[in-house]
Amino acid sequence: MSQRDYYEVLGVSRDASEDEIKKAYRKLAFQYHPDRNPGDSEAEDKFKEAAEAYEVLSNAQKRAQFDQFGHAGMNGGGFGGGGFHNAEDVFSSFGDIFGDLFGFGGAAGGSRGPRPTAGADLRYNLKVSFRQAAKGDEITLSIPRKAHCPECHGSGAAEGSEPETCQHCGGSGQVTQSQGFFRVSVPCPVCHGRGQVIKNPCPRCKGEGIVQETRDLSVRVPAGVDNGSRLRLRGEGEPGEFGGPPGDLYVVIYVEEDDVFEREGQHLIYRLDVSFTQAALGDTVEIPTLDEPTKLHIPKGTQSGKVLRLRDLGMPGLGGRPRGDLLVEVQVKTPKDLTREQEDLLREFARLEEEKQKKPLHKVKSFFKKTADKVMGE
Repeated sequence: MSQRDYYEVLGVSRDASEDEIKKAYRKLAFQYHPDRNPGDSEAEDKFKEAAEAYEVLSNAQKRAQFDQFGHAGMNGGGFGGGGFHNAEDVFSSFGDIFGDLFGFGGAAGGSRGPRPTAGADLRYNLKVSFRQAAKGDEITLSIPRKAHCPECHGSGAAEGSEPETCQHCGGSGQVTQSQGFFRVSVPCPVCHGRGQVIKNPCPRCKGEGIVQETRDLSVRVPAGVDNGSRLRLRGEGEPGEFGGPPGDLYVVIYVEEDDVFEREGQHLIYRLDVSFTQAALGDTVEIPTLDEPTKLHIPKGTQSGKVLRLRDLGMPGLGGRPRGDLLVEVQVKTPKDLTREQEDLLREFARLEEEKQKKPLHKVKSFFKKTADKVMGE
């Protein structure tokens, strides 16, 4: 059966660069990979064909030989008349490509041992009072977490003994298995990827090298934190494996509501009830703040819903941001349970107010009447 031209197989021109050849092969390898086409013999043949073409064209010496003599120049070059000797040759020749494409790095030659793995991060939800969020506080947390066993120092072996190299994987933590016509590395079933076995396990951790503990940590809650603020404590998460660094602890803040103030970002809102007469005549009242009470002047004729701003009396700013303001929302309360004298006074006030409202209208009517008379007289 005649073989197709290698350039035709990869779909590149004869003057294609190394990067173009590699890119074309990656695309075909991914398209026809056996794991993506299980049981498809045609896809498997195309995968082998692409691998063979790439093996030749990616090698400068073999490519020159092919350019000059074609497939005839490949005889005796280890291809057995243009094909690989066996299926494993495909993978062993292109382990680096498969590693890039499918994450099988080092599968052809085996791993040199388990890689250091960082420990898991932990999350702790911390509820603080409104005043703690406003002023900041130092809080002690009790954090349950995993830690290296203090007796065996994380080795898992009892005192006086050491972990032994796993004989099944030779200490690499991985073994090679065949999948179709190529090989992949998987975690060793004996040592579970550790590369070592514990013959004499530590009595405290049962050979795991890890124990559960509760650790007390002091954390500084900065003034101005809000719901969802996160504090990061480096290295206070779970321990790493195989020499990897520990994870971090993230403390997520939840702020309780306050009985006095509402919060809007860094601003505080205080709702102030005033009487009808205070709103009408004006007044000076005392209002609370995060620190000492302060005086607030209510202007004459203040309407219900009016917002008076006291600058820099809100929540402290985080990260260099400015402090918020205290926003005082005035709410005019309608009096109830009036005495007879108060009712009489209000009726008199209403009468005077009504007369006041009529005067401009009377003047307007007089103006039009005078104007009309003047016109009629003319």
